[in-house]
Amino acid sequence: MALADAGIRRLIVNSGEPRQWVSARSDLVTALLGVWFGVGLMIDAWAHTNLSELETFFTPWHAVFYSGFLVVSGWIGWQVWRNVRTGRQGLAAVPMGYLAGLLAIPAFAAFGFADLTWHTVLGIETELDILFSPSHLGLVTTMLLIITSPVRSAWSAPDVGEQPSLGRLLPALIGLAFATTLVSLFLSYGDALQYGPRTVVEAFSSVEGTSRPAHLATAMVVSNVVLLSPVLLMVRRWRLPFGAVTIMYALAVLMPGAQTEFTNVPILLAIVAGGLAGDLLILWLKPSADRPKAYWAFGALSALITWSLYIGVASATGGGLPAVPELWTGAPVVAGLIGLVLAALFLPNARRA
Repeated sequence: MALADAGIRRLIVNSGEPRQWVSARSDLVTALLGVWFGVGLMIDAWAHTNLSELETFFTPWHAVFYSGFLVVSGWIGWQVWRNVRTGRQGLAAVPMGYLAGLLAIPAFAAFGFADLTWHTVLGIETELDILFSPSHLGLVTTMLLIITSPVRSAWSAPDVGEQPSLGRLLPALIGLAFATTLVSLFLSYGDALQYGPRTVVEAFSSVEGTSRPAHLATAMVVSNVVLLSPVLLMVRRWRLPFGAVTIMYALAVLMPGAQTEFTNVPILLAIVAGGLAGDLLILWLKPSADRPKAYWAFGALSALITWSLYIGVASATGGGLPAVPELWTGAPVVAGLIGLVLAALFLPNARRA
């Protein structure tokens, strides 16, 4: 009993040393294991969306999902244990940026058990209710904290600097992009990336006797905020290397792609092209926390171009321009104005955080 108490004290009582950062390679491993975790959730989302006969918690896609949790959790735990072995205790043993992820691990396990119990008692959700299940909301919240550990690690790491290379920033980009996919999944009822080209054209071709144009317009607003917000966060913190926004958007489209079985590839490619446009805008405008006007312009123009591409690609591959010009010309403008407002909220003045 005394030995057990001593072991617990060694893990909990802080030894007081300054916390350290893990290496860039360790962050990358965390991010890649998070990809396993995230892809498992995508497969599970596909199954819940497309397989109406689900009747059990024990499925191959749950196996991929929860095994991803185990490997990334084991890796994070190993980062802490390596420091414990050098004599660090308590908070001093937890690498910078990893505390929230470490605390989220037991919470995720508890929500996983709650999810098993929920499905056993109440059955398997296959409709909109899946996005409002308390156990699912707990899982996605704790999962988000785990997979964004590389973002928090890189945020103030001494080797990253204000203008990091794409390779050094890649773990943070992967973690934040997969966090974006989690948010888009649980806002699927307002996800414009799940629309096919023909559906977009048809929705914006009539304003009478249908709610479809309002649904699409609302979905474009929601998806615009979900996609652009993490990019604005990164641009506010760093001078992003070329390719960063493209990578984030390319990863972000995987979740709606999985949910629609990639039947809307032109729409997804339009969003990736919007990411490339964002990278080009960064080269041109050089937005940063020290250049608020350039930052605001980036938010507005990035959104405007992305959703203009969305409408343009939908029209080119879905049967022609929508019949209501106010809708297909005005929707990207609304997106641009929302981008401007988001940028102003993220950076209301020229001061650094």
